Order: sequence, then structure tokens, then C-alpha cells
Amino acid sequence: MAKRRKGKKKKTSKIDIQEQSYQDAPHSFVFHRGHVGRNVKQLVIDTRNVMEPFTAKNLQVKRKNVLKDFVSVAGFLHVSHFVMFTKTDVGVYLRLCRLPRGPTLTFKVHDYCLSKDVISSLRKPNLEQIQFLNHPLLVMNNFSGAGNHVKLMATMFQNMFPSINVHKVKLNDVRRCVLVSFDTDTNLIDFRHYNIKVVPVGMTRGVKKIMQAKIPNLAKYGDISEYMNRAGYSSESEVELDGPVNEVVLPQQIKSRGNIKSAKSAVRLTELGPRLKLELIKIEEGICEGQVMYHSLITKTEAELAAMKALREKKKKAKETRRQNQQANIQKKQLEKEKHKEKSLEGIRRKNMEDEVEQPETLVPADEDDDIDYYKQEVGHLPDADSFVPGKNKRKKLVTERNPVVKKRKIDVKGKKTDNVAKGDKSSKGKREFTKGKNDRTSNDKNQKKSKTEGKTPFDIMMERKKRKKKMVEKKKNKFKGKKKKV
Repeated sequence: MAKRRKGKKKKTSKIDIQEQSYQDAPHSFVFHRGHVGRNVKQLVIDTRNVMEPFTAKNLQVKRKNVLKDFVSVAGFLHVSHFVMFTKTDVGVYLRLCRLPRGPTLTFKVHDYCLSKDVISSLRKPNLEQIQFLNHPLLVMNNFSGAGNHVKLMATMFQNMFPSINVHKVKLNDVRRCVLVSFDTDTNLIDFRHYNIKVVPVGMTRGVKKIMQAKIPNLAKYGDISEYMNRAGYSSESEVELDGPVNEVVLPQQIKSRGNIKSAKSAVRLTELGPRLKLELIKIEEGICEGQVMYHSLITKTEAELAAMKALREKKKKAKETRRQNQQANIQKKQLEKEKHKEKSLEGIRRKNMEDEVEQPETLVPADEDDDIDYYKQEVGHLPDADSFVPGKNKRKKLVTERNPVVKKRKIDVKGKKTDNVAKGDKSSKGKREFTKGKNDRTSNDKNQKKSKTEGKTPFDIMMERKKRKKKMVEKKKNKFKGKKKKV
């Protein structure tokens, strides 16, 4: 038996752990559907700030986008929830969808207040951008109702935000808080968004200024003790909001000044906005479709529910049959297209074969006897005596019917053009004209050219041509100048 080799265990780095925790966290898309107006669009932006950093802050929504577009992209981006705002003539509605199979909760927005309105009403708002780098802490109040719809609603809100491990959480990362409070009497939900700040307990205003590195003006005092113990600044009237309700003992060290580990500090909340007052209308099984599990305004009998279920099943089957028919039609068109392509190729091949049969390439033999036989076979009688001259009618090239012999023009020694007709063409009046010694002269010129260019590089040949050309130009100029002088 061969022993197994022990492989090295892969070490998981901090970056891998952070990426895994980021993927496991619930992500969300916050967008609007249809025409909603300027205020609701601003409400969408404020809600995205609440859901940061696990949301698409710069999500672009266009008119032609449908819900299927967002669903198709959600799986790739690890999106688990949709937050959709819509507006009708009755009012504004909010839908919370759980992907990929639902449920969908529909809320009616009775009242809402934008973040800019909340911040403008505060004396000292906290708008640090560093607080949006970590997810908010979810606080739920009074969701202990007996109804199943209340439990489902509480579960939906809990799953929208990442869970917190109490033993591993870092207090420096907890900068924001989302409060969701349910009123059992009115069945309304209050949605609030706060900034969390921790300040030391029992410090006067003067000590806080010194702790914050803001040096006060001490010109009126002889000693710093007079500044610290002056009347009206040692009282606790300025910290009357602090008490046993919001005082805690810090288990960890916090970055803000004055807060010491294992010392008492006060927790203070500053509202960031937006504010929402919601009412649950209905709960559906799927994503904006499916069986209605709960409706606060309409109640139906079992017979009506059964009829609706049957209608839904019928629509589902009809949709499935349409899809199958469409798929079958696509396959049928593809087969017809391939058959048409094969037929067209077969027709092209057949046409090429017919052309080859009708117009065969006729090869002209090279010998005189074969030429006479070929002429007799094609024309039907023997050629004239002067048609085939021995040694002159040998054809080295193969001539086809598609490439007939073309008439050529030649220039004799004197420079006159003469029409040389193809061999065997008796109808034309042109005659061949040969001058004595022409072939000898051309052969001698070729030999002379060869002798001149032997042993020379292409560069030398080019330079000689340039010199000759220059001489010719100078000669013409001199000739032209002499004519002018005579005139």
C-alpha cells in the first residue's frame, strides 16, 4: 500500500477572511419603480445611505429596466434583498423582497421625512463619512406579537442587516444604529436612523475643552484651578441627559478622547434620517407575485383562495406550453435553415459539374501531326498546305476555350505598329512583317546588357541609370537652348 503524502495546509489570510465575510453578509438593491417624483427619489438615496456599505450606492435605474433585469444580476453580486419604492394616486409604497424565492412584504408609507430635513433641525449634526464604512446596528422593539405576519416581518428586518457576534464585535466599528419599533395598537412601524456617540461621564465643559485640544482663553484667571472651579461650570446641569439609563461601563478602549476602558461613559444618539412610518398591507410568497399569505384589508374565503390558486396554476401551465412551443419553433427554423443551406450547396456543386461537362478544357497538342489530326477532328477537313509550317506552329502553352488567343500589336524596327493576327485566323487582313536581322539584334542587345550588369550590385546599377538619365536631360536642355539662339 502506497502511503499518502501529507499536503501542506493552505493558510487563510486576513484578506480572504474579510472577503468571505463580505460575501456572506446580506446585500441589497434600493431602487424605485415607475414615476415617483423628486422627493421619493431623494428618499431612495437616503435609504441607500442607511444600508451602506452592503448596497449598490450608484445603482442606475432606467425606464426600460424591468424586475427580471435586477433579479438576473442579483445572484452574481450576492444580493439577497430588494427595497423598492413605488407611488400611486393613493400614496407611496415600500416593498421588501427576499431573493431568490420570496417572500415579498408590501408596506404603505404613511409619513416620511428626508435626511436633509432632519439634519437641518439639529443644532450639532454628526455628518462624518467614516461612520458609513461599517454596517449599522439593528435594534427592534415590541415585535413580540402573536400573529405569524409579525414574526415574519421581524425575521425579514433581521435578515436585511448583518448579524453581530457579541464576543468578537469591535466598539470602534459600531457608529450607527437603525431602530425599528412596532406599535401593536395602531399596527404602525417607526423606522429611525441614528448616529452613536460615547462621551465620558462627570466632566465639566472646561475639562472637555481641554480634552478636545481646544485651549481656552485663560487671561482672566490667575491659575487654571480658577478656570476649572468657576461658578456655574462645575454643576451637572449641562449633562442632565446622562443618567443610569444611558450610562455604560466600556469593555473596550474607544478612540474618542476621555473614554477609558472599564470606566463609565454615556451613550448619546444623534438622528441622521430618514424617518418612515410604515403599515404592513400584504405578504406574498414569490417576488412580487404568487399566493397572498396575509392581507390587512381584504379577507377571502377558502373557495375564493382555491379558485385563485387554480387560476394561477392554469396561467403557469399556459406559460410553460408557450415556452415549449417557442423552443420547438426555434429548433424547426434551425433545421429548415440547415436544409436550405445543404440544398444551395448541392445546386452549386451540380452547376459546376454541368459547366465542366459542357465546356471541357481542350488541350492543343505540341506536335505537327497531332495538330493536323486535331484540326481535322474539330473542323471536319484537312487544313491548307500553308497553314502548318514546320517548326513554326509548335505551341508550348496549353490553350483553352475559355482563354482564346488575343490579337497582339508589335512594333517593327522603323517604329511602325503592325497587327499580328492569331494563328489560323484567315479573315483578318493583317500580315506579319519581319525585318532582316531583328532576332539577331535583340539577342545581341540582351547579351550586351548581361555583360554590362555582371559583377555589379543593384546600387551601382541604379547609380548608372541615374547618371544616364541626367545626361539625357542635359542633352535635351542644350538642344533646346541652341534652337532658341537661332531664332
